[in-house]
Amino acid sequence: MKNILVTGALGQIGSELVVELRKKYGRNSVVASDLKTPDPEVMKEGPYEIVDVTSRTSIENVVDKHKIDTIFHLAAILSAKGEQNPQLAFNVNIIGMYNVLEVGRDRKIQKIIVPSSIAAFGPDTPKDNTPNETILRPSTMYGVSKVAGELLGNYYFTKYGLDVRGVRFPGIISWKTPPGGGTTDYAVAIFYDAIKYGKYECFVREDTVLPMMYMPDAIKVLMDLAEADIKNLKHHCDYNVAAMSFSAKELAAEIQKIIPELKVTYKPDFRQKIADSWPRSLDDSAARNEWGWKPEYDIKKMTEEMIRELKKKLK
Repeated sequence: MKNILVTGALGQIGSELVVELRKKYGRNSVVASDLKTPDPEVMKEGPYEIVDVTSRTSIENVVDKHKIDTIFHLAAILSAKGEQNPQLAFNVNIIGMYNVLEVGRDRKIQKIIVPSSIAAFGPDTPKDNTPNETILRPSTMYGVSKVAGELLGNYYFTKYGLDVRGVRFPGIISWKTPPGGGTTDYAVAIFYDAIKYGKYECFVREDTVLPMMYMPDAIKVLMDLAEADIKNLKHHCDYNVAAMSFSAKELAAEIQKIIPELKVTYKPDFRQKIADSWPRSLDDSAARNEWGWKPEYDIKKMTEEMIRELKKKLK
């Protein structure tokens, strides 16, 4: 990987992935891209381009300009926002994925890494220790787009030999970027409100259990998979990856060990139905066996670091 493009680079994962990629591969070797102009500080940190993934030409222009050989394709409309505007989610998530694959095929891109999600599962999927190979019948446009992305990526690998790789991410928790429209965002927002207000109104039930992952592990997932020897990969675009599973109440209790005054109430909204359609835990043995995936954070270690870092940030 000599010249890397990251789409959706201003999003939750992209903003942190770009930093780590530049540390490893060099500041000028990683081109960050998104739909909007970032603040000047981001522009100073390395090359940045405006890219609309719904336009193949927009992607081609940047790939040609920077001689891109690897793409981390993160541009997407997330679950809750996708349900509010499913047409937009279709265009960005499915047409955008198709455009990236077509540019990859035409320009002979060496690797494309694209995250899928637990949203690819649905109400008919086994909820506990969800297998890698199982029923994919999602109930959201975001989920539909992720299943389409997995199938397209696998097709392009089989049909054209394009090296496309992906993981099914659980909910991602980070202190660096605020919540961004996902169903699992309560697990981020609760930390902000705990520190700022000492109270939080949660939009899912207290017994809602979902798989989660702390951001440093999520970045590690993408970089480790990108660097894995293709000879060891029996799967390509659909690896389950797991770190921890807990209920909303269990997360609140862990935070209350450090911020005992935190009061949490529960007022489920439309996102509860989405959360109920997703797994409670994942079997990620394929990722562990084929490329050595192993998380570094559990709920205790994550909670301590989240509170410590957010207290500095929110001063």
